[in-house]
Amino acid sequence: MSKTILTDGDEGVLLIVKDKKSKPKALIETRAPVHVVYGGAHLFKADTPQKLGLRALESLEQYAPNFIEFAHAMTLPETGSLPRMPNAVTKLYTQIAKSPEKAKQRDFPAWFAWSVYERTIEKLKREPVEDFRIDFEDGYGFRSDEEEDRHAGAAAAELAVSINNKTITPFSGFRVKSFAPETYSRSVRTLDIFFDRLLNESNGKLPENFAVTLPKVTDTKQIKELCKMLGHHEKNAGLAKDSIAVEIMIETPESIFDKKGRVPLRDFVKAAGRRRVAAHFGAYDYTSAITIAAPFQNIHHPACDFARGIMLASLSPLGIRLSDSVTTELPIPINRGNELSEGQLSENRRSVHHGWRLHFENVSRSMSAGFYQSWDLHPNQLPARFAAVYSFYLYNYEVQARRLKGFLEKAAQANLSGAVFDDAASAQGVLTFFRRALDCKALTSNEVERATGLSASRITSLNFPEIRADN
Repeated sequence: MSKTILTDGDEGVLLIVKDKKSKPKALIETRAPVHVVYGGAHLFKADTPQKLGLRALESLEQYAPNFIEFAHAMTLPETGSLPRMPNAVTKLYTQIAKSPEKAKQRDFPAWFAWSVYERTIEKLKREPVEDFRIDFEDGYGFRSDEEEDRHAGAAAAELAVSINNKTITPFSGFRVKSFAPETYSRSVRTLDIFFDRLLNESNGKLPENFAVTLPKVTDTKQIKELCKMLGHHEKNAGLAKDSIAVEIMIETPESIFDKKGRVPLRDFVKAAGRRRVAAHFGAYDYTSAITIAAPFQNIHHPACDFARGIMLASLSPLGIRLSDSVTTELPIPINRGNELSEGQLSENRRSVHHGWRLHFENVSRSMSAGFYQSWDLHPNQLPARFAAVYSFYLYNYEVQARRLKGFLEKAAQANLSGAVFDDAASAQGVLTFFRRALDCKALTSNEVERATGLSASRITSLNFPEIRADN
């Protein structure tokens, strides 16, 4: 193959692989979800994702009714001094909405807060959930076989409804229990019931980007066994081979170092074959397994940083999507009821803002560490999720655009003089920033082109030397 081109499509970045005769040979959608929402199988309905979006919008309306209160709640960078008086907020909002570009040059913090707020609201209205995982493990618990049988069938039927009426999320799937000996039989039984009901009620159709998540993986045998079972379901339903993807969960010490002291992660990926799509880190199971005491179990414990570093070095070069863990302290009100005192209402606001701020910080930190996806557990976390994603890119993209232009100029000078351009690694990091911003729609193609002078298709070329040679 002679050339690989990335083009910007409505649903993400499309990878077009061309052969030596420049004829398209394959078309692969490379869109990656920014989160995955986990919900207990017993609660899942076809309209669950849409209802989560509505509840998230209600939370915003109640606890952050304007863009400045939103910015203060999330602690967006450089927004601490923005005015809070209602008249000043309204005036500032009108000025920015009338001419965002002028506002951006005149008052960047206000423009930044307004932009993140508006894009978060638009996202919650249009597509509040990118990836939903129907959960039969921690989010479901242990129930009688009769009850889990019933829930497996019911959840599959509801998912089929969302497939048939085309309201399914862009990415979807379900998590079974571990393939450890004590839960293996129950996990397989749920898997069979779910697929039989789903394929029967969806007329043999599976949604795109559908995955089965296998928790607490400890060896390759578990992954191979799951893949074998999925192959049987595909064959029985007349589905294409390897059409059901597999996600593995890294949440045991054996997933980081096996009994011989080797890192088994690449063996896990190899065992999944062409089904492999993602690896999810489970911070709380992992810290529990290595005997971290409960008060100190946290997504950012140093032991978690170490495990994520191993995952990043082992799996990121293979193109495996990496997902970080959860924020367990939720942004929910303390006091319930319709007749609350002013003090109780203030307590609720502080509680929700605290939960938002914590989730915002966790998502931002995960992204800066190379984990561009992580988990959401509650609809009130969605505002903080998208605020963190949009903030990550909007706050940094002008500086990164200037860096990119500088890299291109230096590279051109190196070419003219016959010297070696030794900043390609840093330049590739800037390209990664813009590629992911385009992929998740945090930045539009027009915004990127105006800032960098490069089209989206050129920005998303596979490596910096290709763009350099084209300038």
